[in-house]
Amino acid sequence: MKTRVARLHATRDLRVEEVDTHMPGEGEVLLAMAAGGICGSDLHYYQDGGFGPVRVREPIIAGHEASGIVKALGSGVSGLAIGELVAVNPSQPCGHCEYCAINQPIHCLNMRFMGSAMRLPHENGMFRDQMVVPARQCHAVGGNVTAGEAACAEPLAVCLHAVSQAGNLAGKTLLVTGAGPIGLLVVAAAHHAGAGTIVVTDLTDAALARAPAMGADVTINVARDGEALAPYQENKGKFDVVFDCSAAGPALRSAFAAIKPRGTIVQVGVTGDLTIPLNALVGKEIVWRGSQRFHAEFAQAVDLISSRAIDVRPIISHEFPLEQAIDAFEQAGDRTVACKVQLTFKQTD
Repeated sequence: MKTRVARLHATRDLRVEEVDTHMPGEGEVLLAMAAGGICGSDLHYYQDGGFGPVRVREPIIAGHEASGIVKALGSGVSGLAIGELVAVNPSQPCGHCEYCAINQPIHCLNMRFMGSAMRLPHENGMFRDQMVVPARQCHAVGGNVTAGEAACAEPLAVCLHAVSQAGNLAGKTLLVTGAGPIGLLVVAAAHHAGAGTIVVTDLTDAALARAPAMGADVTINVARDGEALAPYQENKGKFDVVFDCSAAGPALRSAFAAIKPRGTIVQVGVTGDLTIPLNALVGKEIVWRGSQRFHAEFAQAVDLISSRAIDVRPIISHEFPLEQAIDAFEQAGDRTVACKVQLTFKQTD
């Protein structure tokens, strides 16, 4: 049977095409895809042909943030029911390499990640009407949440993992730089973890306007009022923890100036090479820690979304049907109005 997909052929060459799909085999399920979010990496593939060393070298079906409705079960599948809404974990570690063996599957040497151009052949993603996936990657979503909310499990899992890198946040004073979807979900995850005051910076008012609903106490537009950060830089800094979700040089330099001695900067945003204030890193004994992807946090994200213990609805700004995929990607690139832009898919009997 045929199903529609959104396939990227080259920079800004995104086409809705048809491909063959099949019924699920042993341990698999057939999903009618319901909603899929456009991530920053998807946008970089579309706008720039990749990011850093990761380049699109062959046509790829995009999408790694998605939810779907179970349509058929393969043999041996239990714990899932026809008609059930599920969030799909795009991460597929091999389970037997040296990093999987020491319980670090995030660093799997043979990682397969849906919608990623890191490997060749590329791993196709979930922007399609129907898809067969391993049942173990499907997490049932409870409560009365929407398909769009369920599709936010993947980015929330990224942010839960990032927050875990900072240790106990109870009562801590935090700075989050960048109020895109990841920055806002970091705010929500940190707020849920018991953080004290959370300050959020960005260059646009539209992005910052969503931050209070996610748990921010103070928002600063650094394009218009950069001096508002100056009080936080006094006496060697005021923040216990900084989450840099912008990967922008000026934001990172501000973070080094505003963090306390022996504070922790968690690097969530990615980019190319940057000049860093090395003297501040050494002189203030700052811990600068990277964070990527997730593992057990995906199931945690599904539970938090299902109960709305973390409410992701404020970040969902736009919704487009699959046939308008180009419009969706163009909208996602306009941060003056867009936050999380999602595609919806055709439901068939």
